[in-house]
Amino acid sequence: MSTDQFGEGNNYEQQQNLEDILSGLPQEKGEDRQFSSEQSKQTDDKVSDTIPTTQTELIEKLSLDIGYQETFDITVRHLIIAEQNVSFVSLSGLMNSQMVLYILERLTYIKQDELEHRPFHTIFSQYIPNAQVKVEKSWNKAMTSVLGGESLLFIEGSQDAMVLETRNYPSRGMGEPELEKVVRGSRDGFNETMLTNISLVRRRLRDPKLRYIYKQVGERTRTDIAIAYIDDLVDKDLLKVILHKIDQLKVDGLPLADKQLEEAIFQKGWSPFPLVRYSERPDTVSSHLLEGAITIFVDTSPSVMILPTTYFDLLQHAEENRQTPLVGTYLRWVRFIGIINSLVLLPLWLLLVLEPQYTPEFLSFIAPKESAYIPIVMQLIIAEVAIDLLRLASVHTPSSIATAMSLVAAIMLGDLAVNTGWLVTEVILYFAIAAVGMFATPSYELSLANRLIRLSLIITVAAFGLIGFIVPLTVFFILLVTQRSVNRPYMWPLIPFDLKACMNVLIRKPMLANRIRPNINKPQQFERNNQNKS
Repeated sequence: MSTDQFGEGNNYEQQQNLEDILSGLPQEKGEDRQFSSEQSKQTDDKVSDTIPTTQTELIEKLSLDIGYQETFDITVRHLIIAEQNVSFVSLSGLMNSQMVLYILERLTYIKQDELEHRPFHTIFSQYIPNAQVKVEKSWNKAMTSVLGGESLLFIEGSQDAMVLETRNYPSRGMGEPELEKVVRGSRDGFNETMLTNISLVRRRLRDPKLRYIYKQVGERTRTDIAIAYIDDLVDKDLLKVILHKIDQLKVDGLPLADKQLEEAIFQKGWSPFPLVRYSERPDTVSSHLLEGAITIFVDTSPSVMILPTTYFDLLQHAEENRQTPLVGTYLRWVRFIGIINSLVLLPLWLLLVLEPQYTPEFLSFIAPKESAYIPIVMQLIIAEVAIDLLRLASVHTPSSIATAMSLVAAIMLGDLAVNTGWLVTEVILYFAIAAVGMFATPSYELSLANRLIRLSLIITVAAFGLIGFIVPLTVFFILLVTQRSVNRPYMWPLIPFDLKACMNVLIRKPMLANRIRPNINKPQQFERNNQNKS
């Protein structure tokens, strides 16, 4: 941070120190002592990044840099320990009060003769009980730590400061994820604290090769993120690509956490398809890590990004692996049928109603038995909008009455719409089947994308008939084929075709029979250690 950013707040002593530094630099013969604006700025940056050596300078820099005495949650505690001035800087809302109190109590035990020589080293090595403490020489890095919830211990006369791990983030308790519930299995899910989420995965993966790379993103938010992978499984080239993309981000911040990070990394524009799988289950994330995938934890987000992701990854659910292979395969196929119905059932039914010559004899009963005042296509659009309104209403309604309200609203609206002639009963039936399939889609983002595709197909079928069904469906498929998730084909294993991987998608194999990791991840070890030693 340069002193130009401070405005007119620089004090006289800092200006004098800067002049002394400039006057002591060597100069070439025959040249006046002048420096370019760039050199002056670099020197300014170096001066402003040093730890102040007096409490007066400390207060001035805290006021200029982070608004001390203007914002109430920044606390500074001045102490005199064995005739040595000590200051303790922290954020009141993010610190562990008991830990801070214990540290300050320990400092009161110091005797004066112990600080006669190297007081900083004595306090650091003998009187700080905190397990995580580091010496910081950079003022800007120290301020970033303080704003992140850590505490700063300043000792007058020293050009170093101690950064103490005293964070205590407010967070909710761990509960089962709403979108990834299972009948059997663990009930713990991620919450908004990144360290807690990392610990949940570490508990399941006690692999010494598990790595977490810590980074901060955002010039203003300094959002903490962690990139997790297993060192002897992950594709190192893929890891370098992801790290490079994150390092190159130049944004103000990520207040919306992982979703903004996804958009900043992939820059996919207006494509409706999700290129990242989100999961709130630590067992799901651990399983993907064992397959050679890379996961990204973002602080303040209860979901974790899994990379790379394919379209068929978004169709998987943890429940299938919690049941026997046969039952899991059955559940998987039921889910696939529901998703296909949610996508093409309504447009196909509309096509057969509008152009009955394409209707087979055994499906003649699907035509509406009664007429309505509103055209069929408008009825379907009204039903689409109505179901979205009900969903939005349930989200913004207290959970204690949301379910009852949704049921009552759906029954009353559907019944009244049929009785008044707005909708025919067939529209209600087929739309209900499509809606059930939509809610059975494991990925919420994919269900929204499929809904937009379904609405587009309804409009094009009403306008162009059979061509309006085939051509847009082909265009959407081509769009899926051309999508890539971190340089990986989005429609793998269908395109490019991989027979063994396709069988793994269609059939939930027994654990010991699943011997190969997905080659889409390009793992360093393709063979799993699934061997029956009995």
